Amino acid sequence: MSTGNDRPVRKVFSTKAGGVSLKPYASFNLATHVGDDPEHVAANRERLQRILDLPKIQWMEQIHSNTVQVVEQYQPEPIEACDAIVSTLRGVGLGVLVADCVPILLSDHHAGVIAAVHAGRMGARNGIVPATVRTMVELGAKAEDIHALLGPAASGSNYEVPEPMARDVEQHLPGSMVRTKAGTTGLDLRRGLVVQLYGLGVRNVYSDPRCTIEDETFFSYRREGTTGRQAGVVWLPEQASEKIH
Repeated sequence: MSTGNDRPVRKVFSTKAGGVSLKPYASFNLATHVGDDPEHVAANRERLQRILDLPKIQWMEQIHSNTVQVVEQYQPEPIEACDAIVSTLRGVGLGVLVADCVPILLSDHHAGVIAAVHAGRMGARNGIVPATVRTMVELGAKAEDIHALLGPAASGSNYEVPEPMARDVEQHLPGSMVRTKAGTTGLDLRRGLVVQLYGLGVRNVYSDPRCTIEDETFFSYRREGTTGRQAGVVWLPEQASEKIH
């Protein structure tokens, strides 16, 4: 597998295949907080780093907040109590864990600033993405130069919620309230987040349409209850490339 480290920035999403974890975490679970055997998680994380040729991945203690932390140096323990991490470090991946929430990987390779965001319902509602973009800009990024990639997540077709909840989220994240394929009230957080990103001046926005609830390639808390977590990872290679792809 080529990691493409000649590119100025790398963004990757994992699936649930290719690891050593046993049911109900089978098999490439990357989360330590869901009840899986810690040795299996450690082996899966080591395998991920080996495949990506990435010696360090910085994880975070995700709490469904709108808190952003700047990573100035790698630490082996997760960054405490936040749902987005931003950094200018090279050769260190920023990781986000999900099983229906929206993983967002952001980068301005001109400024050398990257971010990984965990956007669940509450974090998205309460502004985790605007807070992350502001932090990136404070570190030298420009909104018009930021590239955003939204990963596989619960889709509006399948993410059913009570109508008062959907209306509340819609007030804070316009564009997110939808009808599910069953005709019930639902949320499409990716749709709302794309609208929000454009409103923040981010123009290079790409969204993976796959639904974690429907697509069994991925872990889904809504579908499975007790289950693992896949990851999104973004990093700046150690050596910046002269050629922009």
